[in-house]
Amino acid sequence: MSRVTRMSLLRASTAALTFAAFTATGISSVAAAGSPGPGAHLCTPATLPAPMKGADPIFPPGQYPVKLPAKSLLGAPNDVPDPYAPGEDWGNLPNGRVWGSSASVTMGPDGNIWAMDRCGNSGGAGGTDICGGKSADVDPIIELTPDGQFIKSFGHGVLVSPHKAEIDKDGNVWVADNGGNQIIKFDPNGKVLMTIGTKGVTGTGDYQFDAPTDVAFGANGTIFVADGHTGGGTASGNARIMKYDKEGHFLMKWGQKGMGPGEFDVPHTLAIDKEGRLYVGDRQNNRVQVFDQNGKFLKMWYQFSRPSGMYIDKNDMLYVIDSESRDGRTNVGRLAMAPTGYGFNAGAARGIRIGSVKDGKVKYLIPDDCSWPYSGGSELGEGVTTDRDGNVYAADVRGDVRKFAKQK
Repeated sequence: MSRVTRMSLLRASTAALTFAAFTATGISSVAAAGSPGPGAHLCTPATLPAPMKGADPIFPPGQYPVKLPAKSLLGAPNDVPDPYAPGEDWGNLPNGRVWGSSASVTMGPDGNIWAMDRCGNSGGAGGTDICGGKSADVDPIIELTPDGQFIKSFGHGVLVSPHKAEIDKDGNVWVADNGGNQIIKFDPNGKVLMTIGTKGVTGTGDYQFDAPTDVAFGANGTIFVADGHTGGGTASGNARIMKYDKEGHFLMKWGQKGMGPGEFDVPHTLAIDKEGRLYVGDRQNNRVQVFDQNGKFLKMWYQFSRPSGMYIDKNDMLYVIDSESRDGRTNVGRLAMAPTGYGFNAGAARGIRIGSVKDGKVKYLIPDDCSWPYSGGSELGEGVTTDRDGNVYAADVRGDVRKFAKQK
């Protein structure tokens, strides 16, 4: 499928966009494959405020429109090549089901692809019971072949608002239930094997979370949890990494709200490389931080931009997906939103940046095909993975999973 030309009549002045707004005001293309939801092919340009009397034009004729620089203010490259084909809708769900919001897609040890949405619904990060009520019978955890054929699904009635799922070396499925404040381990067929945390209980204790976002595993089965999603850009909410042994017993924790080394603001995604180093996508701080497994700070990288999801492949290539960067510009010389605060990352292109963990150099960028300047809402994906052939998959919070084929 050729790259979809993005169109929208939607105008939104807030960062939270609902499918109701999408379907009422958006224009969507029709996909030939996959199971895209109603918001999947919408771009959301920022609302342009009415000009103040005597304030237009602010800039001389010809100065705007502007374009993204070669690198963002923090050093994320925008001008590296894109060696992938345009993204195609992927994942043929059964019985007419379409994708809801998702932040999660990952490859299992057998090469199959696991994706997870919020029980067919949009939104739902945080405490919302989005998998309850009329969605209580909808399975959020879905296994598919790399060519998008449905294998099985499970998880209904267990999760509140699932955020990210990871697969361990034995094929077990671990879910960070953002809304339920739990980490849940399923066997490959959906049997619950372990839970950490108490459903519905928020806290700062050793077995409590405040909207956990992701989980990762050491070679010996050690469990790492990113906690949590609450309060980006504010003083509220947990901002830490929790470490447990393979049986779920607490070992240690590190981190607090802040911008310094070893501090976090919305630790949103985790990955571990072949040397066992832990990568933390510190989203509101627009960076990736790297630690050893005892919490020792090693380095921080801003060149991969604002991380919503991360994946490290067998060749130690790091894939970081940026779904949120914006800087308030409108290309007409008047701001559409505050040029600071949540999501602010001046001059950064949204997309998937790819580079080796050995030197941290970004080699490739799969760009968001929504045009810059961006709105305050999320676009492209919040989760990213590859298959054994090197094709890239992105889980889209707007309701889709897309596959970017590696061009030979």
